[in-house]
Amino acid sequence: MLSRTFDFQTVTIDAMGQVINLHQDQAEFFTENLANNITLDMVKIPGGTFQMGSPNTEPEDERVARYLGPLHQVNIKLFYMGKYLVTQEQWQAVMGSNPSFFEGKKLPVESVDIGQIMRFCKKLLQKTGKKYRLPSEAEWEYACRAGTLTPFSFGETITTDLVNYNGVFSYGNACNGVYRKQTTEVGNFPPNNFGLYDMHGNLWEWCSDRWHDNYGGAPTDGSSWKTPTENCWIIHRGTWNDPNDESCWETNTNGTWVMRGGSWFNLAVNCRSGCREWNSFYDGGRCNGFRLALTFSS
Repeated sequence: MLSRTFDFQTVTIDAMGQVINLHQDQAEFFTENLANNITLDMVKIPGGTFQMGSPNTEPEDERVARYLGPLHQVNIKLFYMGKYLVTQEQWQAVMGSNPSFFEGKKLPVESVDIGQIMRFCKKLLQKTGKKYRLPSEAEWEYACRAGTLTPFSFGETITTDLVNYNGVFSYGNACNGVYRKQTTEVGNFPPNNFGLYDMHGNLWEWCSDRWHDNYGGAPTDGSSWKTPTENCWIIHRGTWNDPNDESCWETNTNGTWVMRGGSWFNLAVNCRSGCREWNSFYDGGRCNGFRLALTFSS
């Protein structure tokens, strides 16, 4: 993979939503050519250790807060993450179709479920020889935080100048903003410290983990929490089946999977770095999209 670097500017805001710092940064990435000059940019995410979860100091409904802890240390290995959400033109180039409700080449593809995404990754493997995948929940949060400890990668709050979300109600002491009522083109807002765009808002992003009600017993090595829960257990050839194995998809479709980041439809509180949600295997929905990850190989 031929790596290059790109320059970008990050933004930090205070609890009022006012810009307090602008910083020039640089990240390493490589470009995958999909078809007819339609490309996919993958950013190198450095390995490290972070505290995963939402601290109880963040304003939260108690019914929801129980899903966001306990705080626990996770080690993340170097990997690649999509610079942007997968777009409609990228999906079209690989799959030959476009399931999205909102229309636009540079808009993120939505209305895609887990099975469709796995088939997309399988076709990418055939096309590129690389095992593109969904990020684990831990990888996603690590990449979203990008070294920050605040509720958002931009600081103590967000504004609709920085994120596409339902700005009718604000977070913290920020002013209310606009409600666009749909997705926006990828790369339309500033990136985080790793050079990733739209990690907050725009679309919920599928992760490779099955849903668990809290982090008790969660992996600490950054891997996907693959153990199915509730009525999602199946036995395959005498062993517990990997829910990411295609042979499991057709027989194990009642499970719930993790989603991260919030969407154009959600309030700011749902777009925090530590916020998590779940959805069922077949629930695409116009609020749901994804970005790709790739395990690093030297």
